[in-house]
Amino acid sequence: MKQFLYCLVFLIVTQLSAQQIQKVEPPVWWVGMQNTELELMIYGDDIASFTPSIKSKKITVTGITRTENTNYLFLKIELKNAKAGKFSIKFKKKGSKNFTYTYELKPRDLTQNHIGFDSSDAIYLITPDRFVNGDTTNDIVETLREKQLDRTNDYARHGGDIAGISKQLDYIFDLGFTAIWPSPLLTNDMKESSYHGYAMTDFYEVDPRFGTMEEYVALSNQMTAKGMKLIMDQVANHIGLEHWWMQDLPDADWVNYQKEFLKGETVITNHKRTTNQDLYASKKDKALHTEGWFVDTMPDLNQRNPLLATYLIQNSIWWVETLNLGGIRQDTYPYPDKSFMADWAKAIMTEYPDFSIVGEEWSTNPLLVGYWQQGAHNKDGYESHLTSTMDFPMQKLIIDGLNEDETWGTGLVKLYEGLANDFSYANPSKMMLFPDNHDMGRVFTQLKEDIPNNKMALGYMLTLPRIPQVYYGTEILMENTAKPEDHGLIRTDFLGGWDGDIVNAFTGKGMNAASLDMQLFMKKILNYRKTSAAIHKGKTIHFSPSKGVYVLARILNNETVVIVLNKNTASFLLDLNRFEELGLMNKQLKNVVSGASFIWSDSLALNDRGFYMFTTKL
Repeated sequence: MKQFLYCLVFLIVTQLSAQQIQKVEPPVWWVGMQNTELELMIYGDDIASFTPSIKSKKITVTGITRTENTNYLFLKIELKNAKAGKFSIKFKKKGSKNFTYTYELKPRDLTQNHIGFDSSDAIYLITPDRFVNGDTTNDIVETLREKQLDRTNDYARHGGDIAGISKQLDYIFDLGFTAIWPSPLLTNDMKESSYHGYAMTDFYEVDPRFGTMEEYVALSNQMTAKGMKLIMDQVANHIGLEHWWMQDLPDADWVNYQKEFLKGETVITNHKRTTNQDLYASKKDKALHTEGWFVDTMPDLNQRNPLLATYLIQNSIWWVETLNLGGIRQDTYPYPDKSFMADWAKAIMTEYPDFSIVGEEWSTNPLLVGYWQQGAHNKDGYESHLTSTMDFPMQKLIIDGLNEDETWGTGLVKLYEGLANDFSYANPSKMMLFPDNHDMGRVFTQLKEDIPNNKMALGYMLTLPRIPQVYYGTEILMENTAKPEDHGLIRTDFLGGWDGDIVNAFTGKGMNAASLDMQLFMKKILNYRKTSAAIHKGKTIHFSPSKGVYVLARILNNETVVIVLNKNTASFLLDLNRFEELGLMNKQLKNVVSGASFIWSDSLALNDRGFYMFTTKL
């Protein structure tokens, strides 16, 4: 009887607590962090009218903040002396029933090293909804707004999920990739086009159409067991319009242009990213770029609000710990408040000194891109603490140079001069280079479906002092030529990812010869690259293009890797005496793609237009 009464009281107290508190975020935390102060966002009906307290010698309440919305309470606690375990937060209110909330502090997993990605890695970018449908039971979730599954509609959900990535992890690993960057997997409860994930509606919840938190963690564990790294795509700039905050905003300035939103108006950004660096930019242009909404369905977060700033920083760290991440890709990097972004990156790198963060700055001007990388000597003194930026300038030059005819100022010279811009970057080898991604036309389409040019683009990119990222399907010549600007088609389904697919790129069933050949080409280059110290960290020497041929070498100790880009359609005899400084005369080299060996002497016959890769490592 006594036990029964105890259980009844426990259930009543728990029920009262559950009724009063709807969310506490972060939902759990860890002891032993560098920053020992934790801020809890507590959400519940009129929760601000209660006063929280913690009765503990190890945990101290350092601040209680109330906003204009009484449904939110922000509690700061000091954890310097805290131990792992659960503790109670007591909520008191005069004339009301008191209650407690149990919060958990976890011990940190000391087996996690949080080593970030670098130039020894090759990253496979996936749009999860379009890769593999590994679990058909989660295709439709009735509690979410978009319930349609339609593979004939480029902008509908197609059913790919976390289980699909796990199912084909061996395929990705065997190709030679060492890291995976899936586009966002968190809940995107938008009415339409929710498949891409960039309009998040909950920062702490895995979208059930992609799977469960357990599956996300399991994927990370599978990858760790293979020596692979999981990169999380995060968004600090904006949320989806259906985010639960938007139904009950936490503060008067939680999102930018909040007053206008509440009146039914939307103020869109001017997308003038140069205002971050422009010495002459007007205050109005600067503010509109940073504070305007990306689109009318993506409210722009106000990171100048200190409560929100801390929330976003803690959320990123929470996911690093939860998933044992090997990196973060931060979307739309130049759009949020740049002082906040520096604080955000610094906080993460302070906790994880060997971690990596790459920021998206979609500009083809190397000065703008280089501004955001850690160590840049910026005239305004700005230090980003960002380890990596995305190399849009080099990507464009590779495409342009291969598409153009060879003249004094066009063609391969674009690649040569683009690489020469590395003098302007703080650390070019930590920049992320890619032939295409989820926001631009497929590289095969960009290169007018020219296979030799496609191989030159990919082979060159994979050999440069960069961190390469390849979009899923690039290895099998996926294209979007029919609709070059159609983002839904750019993110098309991977062949063989769905039961009943006639063509299966995982097994080779139904594949055409060109796609199979490209797949094998990528596999050979990537797997050589995986163990090549010269490519990872060797010296780079390149020779100005001449007569339609561009030669570049990577050298470290006894390993020399030479790549040749040849645009000549007729057989061409390359004079090797020009490359005497490479020290290769009379040495044996092997063609990485064909496997054939030869002795480096006076000349080399290039019988085919395209990409050649030679190594002294036999």
